[in-house]
Amino acid sequence: MSTRALRRLKGKQRGQEELSIEDLKLNEAQTADLPKEEEEEEDEQCEAVLQPAKKNNRKAKKNKAQKNISNIYELIGDADNEVEKGLTDEDSGVKQQVDPEVSRDEMDVDDRDKQLTENNNGEVTKKKKKKKKKKKGPTAEPQEVGAGDDIDAILETIEKTNGLSHQNDDGLTFDSRPVLYVEHRNLNPETELKRYFGARAVLGDQRPRQRQRQFHRSTWMTFPKDTWPRFSKPGICMSLLESRNGLQYFTFEHNRDYQQVQFKFLDAVESMDPNNIVVLLQLNPYHIDSLLQLSDVCRIQEDQEMARDLIERALYSFECAFHPVFSLTSGTSRLDYLRPENRAFYLAVYKHMMFLEKRGCPRTALEYCKLILSLDPDNDPLCMLLLVDFLCLRCREYSPLIRLYEEWEVHRNLSQLPNFAFSVALSYFQLSLQEDCPTDESLKLRQKSDKLLQGALIMFPGALMPLLDLLSVQPDSAVSSHAFFGPQSQMGQSPALAQLVALYVGRNHTLWKEAAVLLWLEGNVGEVLRRVDTQDPQVEDCLNKRKSRYQSAPRNIHRHVILSEIKEATSTLPLEVTTQPVMGFDPLPPLDSVASYNRPERQNGGAANESTLSLFFRSLLPNFNLQGGIRPEDNQEVARAGRELNQEVNRLMVAMRDMLANIQFQEPPREDNPDRDEEEWD
Repeated sequence: MSTRALRRLKGKQRGQEELSIEDLKLNEAQTADLPKEEEEEEDEQCEAVLQPAKKNNRKAKKNKAQKNISNIYELIGDADNEVEKGLTDEDSGVKQQVDPEVSRDEMDVDDRDKQLTENNNGEVTKKKKKKKKKKKGPTAEPQEVGAGDDIDAILETIEKTNGLSHQNDDGLTFDSRPVLYVEHRNLNPETELKRYFGARAVLGDQRPRQRQRQFHRSTWMTFPKDTWPRFSKPGICMSLLESRNGLQYFTFEHNRDYQQVQFKFLDAVESMDPNNIVVLLQLNPYHIDSLLQLSDVCRIQEDQEMARDLIERALYSFECAFHPVFSLTSGTSRLDYLRPENRAFYLAVYKHMMFLEKRGCPRTALEYCKLILSLDPDNDPLCMLLLVDFLCLRCREYSPLIRLYEEWEVHRNLSQLPNFAFSVALSYFQLSLQEDCPTDESLKLRQKSDKLLQGALIMFPGALMPLLDLLSVQPDSAVSSHAFFGPQSQMGQSPALAQLVALYVGRNHTLWKEAAVLLWLEGNVGEVLRRVDTQDPQVEDCLNKRKSRYQSAPRNIHRHVILSEIKEATSTLPLEVTTQPVMGFDPLPPLDSVASYNRPERQNGGAANESTLSLFFRSLLPNFNLQGGIRPEDNQEVARAGRELNQEVNRLMVAMRDMLANIQFQEPPREDNPDRDEEEWD
């Protein structure tokens, strides 16, 4: 019988007979007398008995698959691995024993399994261990040397990779990235909602994308919806004007077809009929100004879902027109608000931000606020500095607000704005209440917050009583009767300052409702009254500043107040703002706008100054002209007939005035009843 047949026969009997290990053991003398082939057979039989019996074929197949995978992993290697394999073979002293007469192709499954078992038990395990040690060795040695020689160097390396941070004088840690840095992932409101409610709650109702769905461009600000009309380029593109001092200046441009649609939109707005805008959007579903104007109409009609959807569609249209170099996050891209094409982008992002804040996503709204501010930080056309503090406090981002205040205070005088004066003090106070804050640092932050709040109350005393009024808090008699916080403090401030104070109080009063915050405010108000009574020099200094500054509010603040729709602030707008028409697609445009194209003059342009009665007759008689002027397109005969008609109409109007003036209304007859009360209803 051959060795192969004998090995197969013994393999069939494996696990069927009860064999004792003592019967299979041979002493050294017997082992020496056995021939070589029998010695190999006995060794294989001993190994077969020592191996655990296979309970089922599934485990056997699984073990074979794992062994085959590990064997394949060993065979795939480079020259270095082969050299290491040779070294491990010599060091271990274990040699693979295979019958040279039997090739690998002739070996059956059991022989292959047995051979792999021998390799795994003896050689493979040792190779893997030594390979792991050799791979870890070169990388571990420099770390140990660096950790022992210079720890600061390692910390600097880690900070460079993760974002370098630094500390200010108060011990607060700030990120080294630009203060207006925007993160792409924070532009998606789902990121914030997942943090609050979990991914399953946010994405539970969303179905996986289907293959038949139309292709959409990848965007960051909005995601296209299946309910939207099929997107086609509306005629907007972005071009790079210039690059200067590390900044890129861009502008949006309208092609000829989009300009014609824009002219039709202006005609629809002048008609004062929203249905005309709806008809225009049906033909041009991605016209920006139509989407903005119709969104305001839907919001007034309390259709918030439709209003938000229209704004998202406008943002998607803008983002599809971005220049390849334009960046939302770097803070180096600029858009000039003087160009009407760019103003629509500002307004679309602003309205989208306000919808996010009302939706309960203040962190996402803060990213969009920083985005708008980074587009033109010097001029700040929408005055986002009056809003950024509120969003930072809403999402508990206290350190970024303090950092913005410290970096911009030198050249922007942020402390002269009521919102920054009070919000920065509130940020320090909230940081002092954090549980992970050490006691010494908490005390230091508390002292800093007290100092800032007292300075804000001394500089803006007219903000205290309106704030307490909105909080439904009855102030102490010592506070309400004091002249410093009394009615005179509100009446003595200029209209511009009153507008800033009303804007801050109307927007941020909800942040002061906490009991701890009210107690902190109460203590500092008492300290301010003590300083006023002792004639602190800071009180006189702030009084002089209020008299010399805040003479008039710039146009961007008025524009911000209109967009905010806070009734406490809108009531303080001057007459020159409230008397002029304000359009939702372009509120209070700059006086020095830079128009790239002009609207053609309308033929019926003179009708704008005519009376309602004149417009009524013109709708009936197109050639009617109340002033009696000759229309340029009419000939002399038509003009003569028009004058005669005007005379007849004038006579008719005079007769109608006389008739209306002589109309007298007679009272209905009353029954004479002396006992009836005269004030009693009939």
